[in-house]
Amino acid sequence: MKRYQPSLPPDWKIVLLIDEDREDCLKLKKQLEDMAISAGLIPKSSCQKDKSFQVLNRIVVEELEAWFFGDVEAICQAYPKVSPHLAKQKGYRDPDAIKGGTSEALERVLKNAGYHLGGLEKYKASSEISQYMNPELNRSKSFKVFYQSLLEIIKSQQV
Repeated sequence: MKRYQPSLPPDWKIVLLIDEDREDCLKLKKQLEDMAISAGLIPKSSCQKDKSFQVLNRIVVEELEAWFFGDVEAICQAYPKVSPHLAKQKGYRDPDAIKGGTSEALERVLKNAGYHLGGLEKYKASSEISQYMNPELNRSKSFKVFYQSLLEIIKSQQV
């Protein structure tokens, strides 16, 4: 971040998205905010209403695949043999609280439906699912926070 600070145009934002589920999210977020501040940048969490932020730090809760489980319809559009009732099943109601790893859960769901039988190809699955995602309807709390933050950035650029 120190390298970006001197040449960062005033209307640009740095968006740092971390897929990290092994650490305490609050502790990690504080570390990221402190790093931005020490680099002379203003993170969103510490900016005042009259001042624009420069850095948006967001942490994917659990794993990025939780965001896919937040939009089961997108999974079903990419993989039509997956049950459209998946979001109503006990272990999948809260995408950010799926136990045992969301990557492993997505692999199981897709394998059970006859896809990715040789193992989950994350890049392929993410490309196939994401093209159908509807950000407005996603049920993952961490996705909603990220999405709302991006909308704020877009809105601030239009003023």
